[in-house]
Amino acid sequence: MFKFNDKLIFSKIFRDLNSIFFLFLLSFGLIVWIIQAVNFLDFVTEDGHGLLVYFKFTFLNIPKILVKLSPIIFFFSLFYILEKYEETNELKIFWLLGITKKIFVKKIIKFSLLYSIVLLIFTVFVVPISQNKSRQYIQKSKIDFFPSLIQEKKFIDVVEGLTIFIEQKNNNDYKNLILIDGENINKKIIYAHSGQLLNNDANRTFVLKEGKVININNKNITEFNFNTTKYDLTKFATKSIVDFKIQEKKTKSLISCYWNFFILNKKELFFDEKNCNDNALNEIQSEIYNRTIKPFYILLLAVCCTYILNYPKESNNYKKKKIMIFVIGIFVTVLSEIFDTFLDVNPYSLIIYLIIPLILLICFYLNLVKEKMEI
Repeated sequence: MFKFNDKLIFSKIFRDLNSIFFLFLLSFGLIVWIIQAVNFLDFVTEDGHGLLVYFKFTFLNIPKILVKLSPIIFFFSLFYILEKYEETNELKIFWLLGITKKIFVKKIIKFSLLYSIVLLIFTVFVVPISQNKSRQYIQKSKIDFFPSLIQEKKFIDVVEGLTIFIEQKNNNDYKNLILIDGENINKKIIYAHSGQLLNNDANRTFVLKEGKVININNKNITEFNFNTTKYDLTKFATKSIVDFKIQEKKTKSLISCYWNFFILNKKELFFDEKNCNDNALNEIQSEIYNRTIKPFYILLLAVCCTYILNYPKESNNYKKKKIMIFVIGIFVTVLSEIFDTFLDVNPYSLIIYLIIPLILLICFYLNLVKEKMEI
């Protein structure tokens, strides 16, 4: 019997799989990114960030979107390719060349493992870095669109702790201004007949003329008039969240916190008020699960797809079995998301959800090879 080159024989199917996968991924990724970008317009329209910050922030969310879509897109792509090869009798070429279904399945698993590893690199390194970078842009933003957000005869609370009312506006010149600095029982109310906004990299100040300042401190009220005064706006920050979230932290830091703080119980040494504490357990486990476990669901989805090999189009109920395989793949995808929500206050739940997909993978594979893998 002649020898064949495995790489040459399988190159076409893997090339077709790559083409379909990246076509679907980029198409659906673009749709999701556009929808998300529209939702992020609040950064400009309500929070006062500039367009450059907005575009950088939305662009850096692309890796996260692609990672989120990759498992289900891989399943759709592999299912489509195998079903297409079955319909066009191209799978029979492999059997005629002496390639058994067991060998074929092993090749698919090895190829899907490569996808899993690439996805793992993205979830562990690329996505956290891009998310961290996007948060840095928000932190460094100087509320570039602050002047454009000030509208006539409307109370505007663009920044935390400051409310502005302008009766009349002409570019950066204003008439009848009211500034309310602070909240509840401690606040400062400033009225000015006119004012001008200086807004640049070096200065962000209201120059106010002919007005009154009213200081309210508990029940004590003091007031004084002024001809000209300056009101510094640099102390006010955007209403956007500027603190780093757990999902923007390095994977190494999250695993270190989880292992040392929750498993080894070294709470005094690894306690962090914002990122490593008892209240953060669910979010930390969820993030570790999404980064290190979920990428390997691609292997489980690949095994699901290869069940098509056991049901050629000439078999009874071929379409029903094909639909059943597709539904099982969707169920596995949904299951991976459900496990994320089931992570609870038990620090060992993450380990349990690490074992479950491994057990499912072994069961699916053993059941597959038991059926009709001889040819």
